[in-house]
Amino acid sequence: MPCGEPMNRISKGLKAISGAIGFSNLPKEKRYITFYSEGKSYWPHLANLLHITLEQTNKSICYVSSSLDDPGLRVEHSNLTTFFVGMGFVRDFFFQNLDTHIIVMTMPDLHNFQIKRSRNNVHYIYVQHSLVSLHMIYREGAFDHYDTICAAGPHHVEEIRAIEAKYNLPSKDIIELGYSRLDSLIDTAKENEKNDFNEKKTHKKILIAPSWGSRGLIESGLAKTLVEQLLILGHEVILRPHPQTIKFARPKVDEINNQHKKSLRFTFEDSVAGEESLHQSDIMVSDWSGAALEYVFALNKPVIFCNVPRKVNNPNYQDIEIEPLEVKIREEVGVIWDGVSSVEELVEHCEQKRKTDFHILKDQYVFNAGRSDKIFAKSMKGYIDE
Repeated sequence: MPCGEPMNRISKGLKAISGAIGFSNLPKEKRYITFYSEGKSYWPHLANLLHITLEQTNKSICYVSSSLDDPGLRVEHSNLTTFFVGMGFVRDFFFQNLDTHIIVMTMPDLHNFQIKRSRNNVHYIYVQHSLVSLHMIYREGAFDHYDTICAAGPHHVEEIRAIEAKYNLPSKDIIELGYSRLDSLIDTAKENEKNDFNEKKTHKKILIAPSWGSRGLIESGLAKTLVEQLLILGHEVILRPHPQTIKFARPKVDEINNQHKKSLRFTFEDSVAGEESLHQSDIMVSDWSGAALEYVFALNKPVIFCNVPRKVNNPNYQDIEIEPLEVKIREEVGVIWDGVSSVEELVEHCEQKRKTDFHILKDQYVFNAGRSDKIFAKSMKGYIDE
């Protein structure tokens, strides 16, 4: 192990300790509202919500992150203080002793693993970081310990109420919020000239952006075959793995990247925080990723769905007798690849799907498109008044 690595860990550990102590030393009114982010990849889901809360309330706010490269740590505002607390025991200690009126998070499984609810009286608000269902892709009980759930669409309201009824849980507050990440994509799409889909272009720019898991597109080996076939056909390919895939299946990712990194038509993207590849591409290839729904609703572009097994983290999800949105909507917004049929034909079929106005579906499945931030600020003012 290079000698610099232990020192880097020690340095980050000391910064995390300093951040946790610094937060606890603030007067409570200086940490009235706290936003917590697991890292850079979650910043796009919190950015606009943080900014509008700073803009429309006069309360002191803290932004706490587990990653030093989180852009939220660099935001400057007279009512904002930022802290880094790392990922280990310091973070666990931070949450156990958290003392703030309200905390806003995008992290499921609160209180089910290391991260516990505070011993103090704190109101926990969950903000969605995906449009997918809450009962299949997330673990059972993933949202049980939150006080308020921000619902991206009607399906989330229906699922939360069904879960509460099935397991006799206390009724949570639900904010019919919408999805801030989607609104951001819609705004930038209006300004991005490359968002226009050119049906006459023979070769497309194709973004491969799957979810993660042992049977996912990259992990199963299907992505390797797909990239090869698309490049042979002359298409441009952008590979954008999920952060968890990079973390847990790095050899699979490296195998594809090393094989094609010298190709001028292949691009590897190691972060899901940026939006440029979403706007530049003509088609997305995914499996069960929520990014596919964002792509369809915000950019009005089609998706090729690879028919890998469903991503099921809750084996009892069928007890909640609601068809998950990501299952229900697949054939409406894209085409399904079985891993055998011609990739070239799939691309052609996607061009036909492009004639569908997906914006109509967006208004059906997502609350408050284009104004979720204003709804959030109004809700926060309500909690403050209480």
